[in-house]
Amino acid sequence: MLILVVAFFIVFQIAGSFFFYNLAIKRGPKDFLTGNADLKVSAETMEVFLNGNWRQWVAEQDFEELKMTSRDGLDLQGYYLPAKQPSNNLVILTHGYLGNAKQMGLYGQFYYEQLGFNIFMPNARGHGKSGGDYYGFGWPDRLDLIDWTKLLEQKLGSDTEMVYHGLSMGAATVLMASGEELPKQVKAIIADSPYQSVYQLFAYQMDRMFHLPAFPLLDNMSMLTKVKAGYSLKEADALSAVKRADVRILYIHGKADTFVPTDMTRKLFDVTASDAELLLVDGANHGEAFVMDENAYKAKVYDFLNSYLP
Repeated sequence: MLILVVAFFIVFQIAGSFFFYNLAIKRGPKDFLTGNADLKVSAETMEVFLNGNWRQWVAEQDFEELKMTSRDGLDLQGYYLPAKQPSNNLVILTHGYLGNAKQMGLYGQFYYEQLGFNIFMPNARGHGKSGGDYYGFGWPDRLDLIDWTKLLEQKLGSDTEMVYHGLSMGAATVLMASGEELPKQVKAIIADSPYQSVYQLFAYQMDRMFHLPAFPLLDNMSMLTKVKAGYSLKEADALSAVKRADVRILYIHGKADTFVPTDMTRKLFDVTASDAELLLVDGANHGEAFVMDENAYKAKVYDFLNSYLP
């Protein structure tokens, strides 16, 4: 009897690891997120996401398509748009999980039209026109981001002043990059709705969506992810990265976020080694802050960047 119980447990752990890897990490549709109450946004936000004038703005721009090969051989792709007037300022906008580069046009329009920036919007590995059969949740993507930075520095010149601005997974990406030795052109980071580590995020979601404890299933899935995607869920850790950061960071999060709890950003802010600021937006769920309080969002970003960039 004991042998049967042990055998069942082992089979369950193996099968569960593959199930959750395919569910979350493997590239492809994620039907389990459809109808997720934690991702429900206001009607106002949905209208902006689906029909906002930023969509027409994106469609009208003459983006230059840039390509790059990652350190592990993936073909990566993104969109570059030079400022209307010559500028040394560039923002790299990193999108969220299951998103794509041009969805960051919601923010790109602000940087381009109101701040006069050059903008670059890359597709993360596994997304859009970029290669990869898995999602990196920010960890391998942090190195891709640094390599994009170097490519853009070569294209635009060493006097280019760069800002990283990421949303959700893109926010985790820019924070994970902050723990690396960044090119000197990177002057500031803006992280909107980040998570601390992939392991913590998944543990929270496993409990919330499936009512399962993290251990040992998530640890086994982490080992599988290391084998199949090259990273473990615990090493993909923004919290450890910001403890080493020496670039200024602005954190933004909605106070009503139940998909990535607001406390994750508070903890990130508390341990950040560099100069850091925090904007929390009342009533905003995950990724809603820009729409729910656009004036406060833009004013905070402007004031933050105005302190560091000409």
